[in-house]
Amino acid sequence: MTRNNKPLPLFENVEILDAGSEGNAVARAGDMVIFVPYAVPGDVVDIQVTRKKRSFAEGRAIHFHKYSDKRVQPFCEHFGTCGGCKWQHLRYKDQLFYKQKQVEDNLVRIGKLEKPCILPILGSPEQQYYRNKLEYTFSNHRWLTRDDPHGPLSEIEMNALGFHIPRLFDKVLDIKNCYLQPSPSNDIRLFAKKYALGHGLSFYDVRTWTGLLRNLIIRNTTTGDLLVILVFREDQDETIAGMLTEMLAAFPQITSLYYVINPKKNDVINDLTLTHFFGQKYMTERMPSFKTGDPDVEFRIGPVSFYQTNSRQAVNLYQTAMKFAAFMGDEIVYDLYTGTGTIANYMAPLVKKVVGIESIPAAIEDAKSNAKLNRLENVHFFAGETEKILTPEFITENSKPDIIITDPPRSGMHEKVIRTLLSVSPAKIIYVSCNPATQARDILLLSGRYTMDQCQPIDMFPHTQHVENVALLKRID
Repeated sequence: MTRNNKPLPLFENVEILDAGSEGNAVARAGDMVIFVPYAVPGDVVDIQVTRKKRSFAEGRAIHFHKYSDKRVQPFCEHFGTCGGCKWQHLRYKDQLFYKQKQVEDNLVRIGKLEKPCILPILGSPEQQYYRNKLEYTFSNHRWLTRDDPHGPLSEIEMNALGFHIPRLFDKVLDIKNCYLQPSPSNDIRLFAKKYALGHGLSFYDVRTWTGLLRNLIIRNTTTGDLLVILVFREDQDETIAGMLTEMLAAFPQITSLYYVINPKKNDVINDLTLTHFFGQKYMTERMPSFKTGDPDVEFRIGPVSFYQTNSRQAVNLYQTAMKFAAFMGDEIVYDLYTGTGTIANYMAPLVKKVVGIESIPAAIEDAKSNAKLNRLENVHFFAGETEKILTPEFITENSKPDIIITDPPRSGMHEKVIRTLLSVSPAKIIYVSCNPATQARDILLLSGRYTMDQCQPIDMFPHTQHVENVALLKRID
């Protein structure tokens, strides 16, 4: 292999040392760190470098001299092509080990914490069929695999309904069976594709922005609700009604059915009008109360509303935050980046007052609706960017918080928010994060006023490199 006519190196008999945060394994050849996909710590391999930078390289294992005892047989036929579930060839207990190590490495390397107190990671009770939401893409540019017949493309079925190939915007892998979402998710997807092919409906072409069928979204709850959204490029009333009617006949367990017309060049539908075709307008999810004996907290989830993707692990996540907060009952709590207010509404019965802030107005409306549903009168929600809303005037008007819970996006908290936290100086900050690196960065920025007392890693996404972490920060008095 060459780059700019210069051969890229081949390294032989290299031991895989670690599992990296992006899902790749990590090896070292001399002073060079090499990221290798689909290898496992303990493997001994020959690595062909495919990309070389000043401080690292990327490569692929072209020969295995030794297989690690941490390696297991992948359960999915799409492993290695789909791009999801990159760690399913790694034993689950080892996945948990490397996720916890990822949290620790970030806290030490980025957060500058010498000996962080990290509780044992909470593994997911379900390692398959744990997701409550999946989005599939219709495409007329199917990714061809080794198992596909050879011959002219004109003789090969090129329509697909599945997932995008990593780094390729115009290629979709046709999915036969996915282990992420429980039944009837797979059957609904297969039905949609068969119906479309049988009725001559065109699949979307992302290169020319043509074709009728764009996306299929399937959502479910632990209470048994099943919500389906079909996304079309243009409004063809009779064709759409025919497909949706047949889908309902085939799957009577569908409790909510929507469709949306998306003529845009991107797949975002939150800013579009969704048409309610059948059933309830929302799903219902219930979460056991943190206080023993209290009724469950109930959430109504709209077709595009956010809810934690692993419903059962969401319970562990929220209860961990409540344990860290150790509410006495008279606290004023701010919930930053509140989303649809799930954490805010969950903790409201435990405290005097909750103030939730979120940038998406539609999410705030969902949060208010769920507060009303649960008869909560001590929760107050505000729409707007946290860094702009959280001003001294706002805090004076809504009372100074005793505890702040923050659950920012992967990019972490805005620097203005961090400065405000340092100024307001609540007794505790509970920091919920889906990105240990940016969380560690923010903890360092808060370290002049706060110390991390402990943290709890939680595995929300088995067989992936992703890990959630809940950190308890206490004010230094």
